[in-house]
Amino acid sequence: MTKLSFGDIIALGFMTFALFIGAGNIIFPPIVAQQAGDHVWLAALGFLITAVGLPVLTIMALSRVEGSIENLSAPLGRTASLILTIVCYLSVGPLFATPRTATVSYEIGFSSYFGDSSSHLFIYSCIYFALVAAVSLYPNKLLDTIGHILAPLKIVALAVLCITTLLIPVLGASLPVDHYIDRPMSEGLVNGYLTMDTLGALVFGIVIVQAIHSRGVTDKKLVMRYAIIASLIAGVGLTLLYLCLFRLGLQSHSFIPNASNGAVILHAYVQHAFGDLGSLFLSTLIFLACMVTAIGLTCSCAEYFHELTKIPYKILVFILVAFALLISNLGLTKLIAFSIPVLTAIYPPAIVVIVLSFFWKFFHKPSTIVLPVTAVSFIFGIFEGLKASSLSNLVPSALQNLPLNEQNLAWLLPSLVVFAICYAIDKLSPQK
Repeated sequence: MTKLSFGDIIALGFMTFALFIGAGNIIFPPIVAQQAGDHVWLAALGFLITAVGLPVLTIMALSRVEGSIENLSAPLGRTASLILTIVCYLSVGPLFATPRTATVSYEIGFSSYFGDSSSHLFIYSCIYFALVAAVSLYPNKLLDTIGHILAPLKIVALAVLCITTLLIPVLGASLPVDHYIDRPMSEGLVNGYLTMDTLGALVFGIVIVQAIHSRGVTDKKLVMRYAIIASLIAGVGLTLLYLCLFRLGLQSHSFIPNASNGAVILHAYVQHAFGDLGSLFLSTLIFLACMVTAIGLTCSCAEYFHELTKIPYKILVFILVAFALLISNLGLTKLIAFSIPVLTAIYPPAIVVIVLSFFWKFFHKPSTIVLPVTAVSFIFGIFEGLKASSLSNLVPSALQNLPLNEQNLAWLLPSLVVFAICYAIDKLSPQK
């Protein structure tokens, strides 16, 4: 029986960690920390529950079904499962997340050097996606290219940043603002939830399993064990990174108070810590962070649509990369404005499917529970998406008064109620 070596297990964990860390993950915690002020660690606790706990849980769930979202959502029925899977792959792949890695890495890391003109962004994105395609064409070598080369480089850069946060003293925190005053943990939980890393984890599952298979491991129990170990390594790495970034946000208050966003904080921080080398360091860090994530998304999408359509994998890589290249040149503002409502809408049903997958064995007939609960969460997810868009006036006022509405979790209570009803019906029905 083929097994992974210790070095390959560590590389797999590094690869899984690196796949999650895009530019958003690096610039998001500092602004949360600065706004939370004295309440930062309560906010951090809530943030870690949803920004680390849910993605790790997702990889664990996928490890039990060979990394397939379609298998994970099988109780929904063939059609609904297929729709959910395609929507997840397109949304977290070529429509939104993959193009955004190029625009974010350019605007944060390179626009200060080359300017904001559309022609410069186009040239950069052509080079960027050419590199993404070059690595993505060989998915069986991801453990070598990402796990042994790109991920360690990315981790070293992040380690330098984290060590710096430990060496620079915190000179005092600001006062908390907005909801961080009275409910910091709840606000942190919501902000972790809105990182959308759980959707990313749904897509990365197939890449992780493919990387394990590339070493000749075919035993399903071993595949599941290695994927779970990789998710735990990634979870530890994410936790340590986020804690350091929260500390960075606290430290930044002394030299850039009331910052508008995390990117501004990070720019000022590396300049403060590293002087003129700061901009170069930040550009390298953001480039590596975005590049690894883009490769993971491209590989996973190409792998899935190859299995679905039988179109050759390498042709799909070129199609996906070309599509992402075109969309990336719409600009970051338009991308974010269009993507947030869609991602917000599909997040609730995705969470429901993930969580309920751990309890199938306790149900007489999983579909009688999973399907209605997912349907309810999706309906409320649509309203959450509308609320996050320019069409927020279409959301009924009654829904605005639901518990947890302000936390973007209005779907949670109705889903729990429907689950309780369906679970009771399932238990009372005769067991086959």
